[in-house]
Amino acid sequence: MVLVLTIFQSKPVLPDASRQWLWDAYGWALRQFDAGVFYHETSLVTPSNKHFPGRANSVHAMAELIFNQVKTHAGVHHWPCRLWDPSLALPEPAPILQVEGPLRGSHAVMPVNTDPCHVLAVPYNPHQVNKPQALIADFAHILAHYLGTTATEPPPGGPDNWPYATELVAIFMGFGIMFANSAYTFRGGCGSCYNPLAERTAYLSQDEATYALALFCVLKDIPNADVLKELKSYLRAVYKKAVKEIRRDRVAMANLEQNRLAQMAEVSPTLKVDRFPDLIAGH
Repeated sequence: MVLVLTIFQSKPVLPDASRQWLWDAYGWALRQFDAGVFYHETSLVTPSNKHFPGRANSVHAMAELIFNQVKTHAGVHHWPCRLWDPSLALPEPAPILQVEGPLRGSHAVMPVNTDPCHVLAVPYNPHQVNKPQALIADFAHILAHYLGTTATEPPPGGPDNWPYATELVAIFMGFGIMFANSAYTFRGGCGSCYNPLAERTAYLSQDEATYALALFCVLKDIPNADVLKELKSYLRAVYKKAVKEIRRDRVAMANLEQNRLAQMAEVSPTLKVDRFPDLIAGH
């Protein structure tokens, strides 16, 4: 008889249902949003001068600089977009935009229609310019929302999971470090250390975002050291534990490989936006 001392078995990073949803959501993303770009072109984006260099002389100019860099790292530099400050302007009209061919990546081409009325509206929070990780995550989430409108099947769990699924897509596009770091903000300390107006609305918890980041890095063979130095200190143990769990789950990894092969055999979809996304309208 083999005695198993379960008292020494560590608790999983996430409950079974949350962990399974993240695996299913990654499979959905690989099927829907160009697995080839994910494996061959997508990088782990860091909140550093390496990925976000440059300075600007105004809040709006800094927001534009960061947003254009987010677009480039997301592989959607060819999407025509316009930033707007919701506190200073009325909501933008629903765009009518169609991008033919690859939606993202190095083979994407600029759309023929450059009418300024037919661009993707992207709101931003001026208070977040001094908290760039939250701003980067919000920009990536909005782009992921637009990309998500091209999906031919709903995300795991259906439309009610849309905000969570689009955060997952943004992590899938390389922005997981910013999502994990900005999912929770400590509200203690001096008054100048915390500005509630600069916080983003997080849908995935910090542990869920960290686990999704770990999935990205295992699939991309990114060394732990490249990630840990960018994560908040209290997330590092969670990240390392998540990586170990993911690497042990060979069945789930094999299922993701099937999703990758299935998507890479298909033709890239067309981005066609003719309504103002609910996520952005309520942002």
